[in-house]
Amino acid sequence: MEGLRRITFDHRIMGGKPCIRGMRVTVGMIVGLVASGYSKQEILEMYPYLEGEDIDEALQYAAWRVEEIEVPVETGTA
Repeated sequence: MEGLRRITFDHRIMGGKPCIRGMRVTVGMIVGLVASGYSKQEILEMYPYLEGEDIDEALQYAAWRVEEIEVPVETGTA
């Protein structure tokens, strides 16, 4: 997805899961905290090295990813 600068992928960090700015903080962790009822301010207090924009982009990425459709590609002929 274009426009997201804080979401990174590195196979050496968290097995290549989408992370925040190369840190060991996954998009899934942030989404899970929000889904559990934590506010942005509470998350920032628990993880002071995060920024509000990190949470915003994690949610944007997760929303985009949920809407993405994977279509299998047929490789043989019938």
